[in-house]
Amino acid sequence: MNNNEILQKIIDKSKRIVFFGGAGVSTESGIPDFRSADGLYNQKYDVPPETILSHTYFVRHTEKFFDFYRDKMLCLDAKPNKAHLKLAELERKGKLSAVVTQNIDGLHTAAGSKKVYELHGSVHRNYCVKCGKFYGADYILNSRGVPKCSCSGIIKPDVVLYEEGLDGETVTNAVTAISEADTLIIAGTSLTVYPAAGMVRYFGGDNLVLINRDETSVDSSATLVMHEKIGETLDKIIVRECSNRYNIS
Repeated sequence: MNNNEILQKIIDKSKRIVFFGGAGVSTESGIPDFRSADGLYNQKYDVPPETILSHTYFVRHTEKFFDFYRDKMLCLDAKPNKAHLKLAELERKGKLSAVVTQNIDGLHTAAGSKKVYELHGSVHRNYCVKCGKFYGADYILNSRGVPKCSCSGIIKPDVVLYEEGLDGETVTNAVTAISEADTLIIAGTSLTVYPAAGMVRYFGGDNLVLINRDETSVDSSATLVMHEKIGETLDKIIVRECSNRYNIS
């Protein structure tokens, strides 16, 4: 039995799948990841991207922050790929209970997924730090310099910068979903970004599946490890209704 057949049997048997994804999920939509050889963090800048994407830099060098943010973080032309679409289908058929993502691109929601826990926020939500008024991503993209609200306050993207904490409610919901899952699929993440990566330790279900280009810290404890493209792998899955008929052997 090959890996695709094993994954199909796992999906068939599962009733509460949770998908935990990172930047590698969106690379097939044309959005670069961060830590690969040609990723964002390995490109040459006068100031390291990790510094630019910090709370301190946002406060002290707000205009330079937005210059970088518009150029590198707003990929508004990107479309959901096969992975996003298959996960939305799994949710519609009652197989997948939640998506937990480290991505901020909003592609899971665009694909039709309803229960998405965005650990690091979303570029599509932006708020005035003074009055709280909401602005979409297009407003940020088409603004110049520091985007300002009608009240003159600075508009800040609802993304978690370095030095900032994750949203407590989002974390609680994500941990609950993972702890209640019978299958956890981890894909497109190096599992090196904490505290998000630490959430996988709450999984105590039957099947842990890794779909990732490189090895991770939890490969040795996984039911199935696949070093394949995520979209192509998930697209092969035939989504059936929840049933107790299937067993892994």
